[in-house]
Amino acid sequence: MKHLGVLAHSTGGAALCFLAFCEEGFHRTGRNEHPDVTLDYIAFGYSMPAWESGDHAAVRATLATSAQRLARAGADFFACPDNTAHMALEVPGPDLPLPGLHIAEVVADQAAAEGRTRVGVLGTKYTMDSPLYPRALAARGIAAELPEAGDRHLVNEVIFKELVNGVISEASRQEYLRVIERLADRGCDAVALVCTEIPLLVTPDVSCLPTLDSTRLLARAAYDVTVGERAMPDWYGGPR
Repeated sequence: MKHLGVLAHSTGGAALCFLAFCEEGFHRTGRNEHPDVTLDYIAFGYSMPAWESGDHAAVRATLATSAQRLARAGADFFACPDNTAHMALEVPGPDLPLPGLHIAEVVADQAAAEGRTRVGVLGTKYTMDSPLYPRALAARGIAAELPEAGDRHLVNEVIFKELVNGVISEASRQEYLRVIERLADRGCDAVALVCTEIPLLVTPDVSCLPTLDSTRLLARAAYDVTVGERAMPDWYGGPR
């Protein structure tokens, strides 16, 4: 079995990914066992000035420090449960010490497996304004649909003022559900929750569209890699 390194860049999403990975062991084996997992987290607040200025190389350097610590802890690969962070991980730079799963590719794979044709994308303003998901989905023949500008602002505000601080508000849940309904009206057949905290607010039972939960999909993909049911894709550098 391989040893997973969780490369955290936000609190709630990393915690949920860690929990989902460990619980996957019980779901699959019926025992409280799972492959080894180590989590490393440099608080994302230290990187916010770099995000605001668009200095993705600086964010990548911070993430690389976590990757180095995971490698020293014995991890064989990493999973980064923060969609926005993958914008920085994609920036050219020194080789990372570990290979890593790409969360957008994992989500797009699931969308394709489900036969989706038009997927709404909810995440931070950085992720929604980036080509991260339109590119990954388009490579599989799937259209990406973004909320209108005012709704994108709302989605981002809830993430940074509430979700990353552990605040779950019913009023914000209803606003998110309204945004999802608008995406459904525009022809979406699923919605991708591509801030890893959003699944804490929007669950499948309340959404009018099927959800693509980036947090749990990444955890399951990581579990597959650890037990040899999925090859380690060539998405990020590092020895394999």
